[in-house]
Amino acid sequence: MDATKLMVWIDQDLCTGDGICEEIAPDVFEARDDGLWVVKESANHFGTAIVFDAGEGPGHGPEGSRGVARVPDSQIEDVIEAAEECPGECIMIEPYDAQIMADRGV
Repeated sequence: MDATKLMVWIDQDLCTGDGICEEIAPDVFEARDDGLWVVKESANHFGTAIVFDAGEGPGHGPEGSRGVARVPDSQIEDVIEAAEECPGECIMIEPYDAQIMADRGV
């Protein structure tokens, strides 16, 4: 599994649906059914997959500021580039917070 120093989430109120984020970092961003984007943790980086899309059941988590995904260290530069290129400026990057992950059960 990859290490992580950063976390990321998307403010859906600011998302314009352009999808530039997924073009740059497809292991971290995914389209939601309504055309907006969410973050995810890929199994190839963290052992299990979770999409922070407010869906129900296993493999889904909350969206928005509660749907914080770990950024694999190997993807940090791509996630930063995605945030810089995002026309809606909706990609929020934060330092890794062990307490948030503990609350999530990680």
